[in-house]
Parts: sequence; C-alpha cells; structure tokens
Amino acid sequence: MPDAAQASSPSAAAALARLRRRPEAWLFGVIVLAVAVFGAAAPGFLTLPNAIDLLETYSVQAIMAMGLFVVLVSGGIDISFAATASVSQYVAALLAARLGLPAPLVVALGLSVGTALGCLNAALIHFVRIPSIIATIAMMSVTFSLLMYFSGGRSIYDLPDWWTTRVTFYETETASGDLVRVTLPIVAMIAVSLGTWALMTRSSVGRQLYAMGGNAEAARRIGMRIGRLQFVAYGFLGLLAALAGLLQAHRVGESVPNAMVNTELAVLSAAVLGGASLTGGIGTVPGVLLGIVLLAILQNGLNLLGVSSYFFQIVIGLTILASTSLTVLSSRRGRRHRTLGEAAHA
Repeated sequence: MPDAAQASSPSAAAALARLRRRPEAWLFGVIVLAVAVFGAAAPGFLTLPNAIDLLETYSVQAIMAMGLFVVLVSGGIDISFAATASVSQYVAALLAARLGLPAPLVVALGLSVGTALGCLNAALIHFVRIPSIIATIAMMSVTFSLLMYFSGGRSIYDLPDWWTTRVTFYETETASGDLVRVTLPIVAMIAVSLGTWALMTRSSVGRQLYAMGGNAEAARRIGMRIGRLQFVAYGFLGLLAALAGLLQAHRVGESVPNAMVNTELAVLSAAVLGGASLTGGIGTVPGVLLGIVLLAILQNGLNLLGVSSYFFQIVIGLTILASTSLTVLSSRRGRRHRTLGEAAHA
C-alpha cells in the first residue's frame, strides 16, 4: 500500500504541474482575484443582475470570439469579422424593414452574406496567396467603407417586431426587486460555444484544423486539403460574425452601420488571453470563454469605479503584446531544445 501511495503521489504532482501550465488554470485564478477585488471595491458588482447583464452584453463578442478562435487555430488571423457583422446586419435590416421579407428568409440571407464574406477572405488567402492579416485588413476597409457609402451612415430604426421583441427563456425576481432574465443572446452564446467545442474536439475537421495550424506544410504532405480547411475556418467565422450582428440588432432594437466597429481588438484579446496562439495549432473553447469573462469583469469593474474607458483599451493592448511575446519566446525555446536534442543525437 505505501508503494502504491508513493507511486500515485508523483503522478498527482505531475498532473497538478500540467494543470498549472494550462492558460485556463491561471486565467481562472486571475478571474477569481479580479472578482474579489471589484466585489470589495465596487458596490453592485457582486450581484446576480449585474452578472446576467454582463453575460448578455458580452454574448455578441463571445460568439465572434468562437469563430476567430477557429481561424487562429488553423494558423490564420482575421481582422474583418466586425465589418462582416455590420454588413450582414445592415443587409438583413434592409430586407426586413424595406422589403418586408419573412423572418426565416431574412435570417438565412443575413447569415449567407457573412459566410460569403468569410469565404472571400479564404479565397484571397488560398488562391491569391495574400497573407491573412493583409487580406482581412483590406477586406475590413473595403466592406465597411462600402457599407458607410451606400447607407450614408443612416441607422434603421423600424425593424420588425419579430426581430426586436425580447425572447426570454427564464425569468426570476431577486429579493431586491430586480428582474433576472436569461435571454436569446445568452442561449445563442452557449449553443455556439458547445457547437464550436464539438467541431474542434469531436470531428475530423477540427483535428485537421489543429494539425494545419501546428504545421501547414506537414499537413499538406500527408494529404490534407489546406484550401478546404481554410474555407471552413474563415467561412465559419463569417457565419458567426453575421449571427453576432443579427443578435446585436435584436438586443438594441435597431441596425447601426458602425455599431460593431472597434470590437476587433477586444475579441482578439479574449482569444489570445484564453490560450489561442497567434501562430496556430493551440487553443481551447473554455479558454476563450474565460478570456471573454475576464475582459467583461475588468471593463465592468473599472466602469463601476469610474475609471476612464481609455484605461481598458490600454489593458487590451498590453494583453495582446504580452500574449504575442510569450508565444514568440516559447517558440524560440522549443526550437532551441529541438536543436540541442538533434546535436546530442548527432
């Protein structure tokens, strides 16, 4: 029995060490610390209505982060998803408010616009060989500028009732009299997160995306269809960006052409905070969700404390810099270890 206990002890210690190295573990620790600090310093932070309100507010960004996560895992990057969301939302709003098309057709066409824009990114990257960051920055500029040009920056306020009516799946009243509602954006975020998790961990396409992001040349040599995988990744992001745009209009009751602009860095920051590598092949859905939660807590806590919103932008910038630096340093360390190992064998 003592031998068995001694044998299991190193195994448990090794498992604990692996857990500590996972981004989700330290990210969860930071979230607990942030909740404790803001809970003590900001009145109203540790309340159920505030928590549910944060979930709904950040559900749109979480949905876009799921799509961006898939692209990052595949070894690419996309900066145009917020513009894609805006265009898809506005096109759907025009079809609904001006042409009076039925809800299923409006939703299907809106999602199709987002998917088509995502696939256009994939085509530019795969066939024209434009680096993903250049292609998607250019597409962001083109699509958003066209949207503002043809819309004149005018919002659409007369959306049909089927779009703007709040859909509530659960409702309760707290002791203080506040209503707590689990609404459509929250349920959609949960469904999209579960679907993305299943795609990336339970399907052959997901495993191929991880392999392609880890080493695209090796994936190509063993017969993986790189072009098809890129269309899956960028098309999936386009689809989720369009869904996020439709849900944003549902939340606010109107379609504003520039409502989704400037959310790119926050979504990217959440993805890399959760462990998605900018070099591809790494990341998990729970990690990305924890990244969204941390950013939501930081922004909400700072707002309640009266701190300038510009400080939150500083946090986002530093997050991306720190995550990128860690990625570069870890890749250098990995190359150094491989070089030393090859030299030792030689």
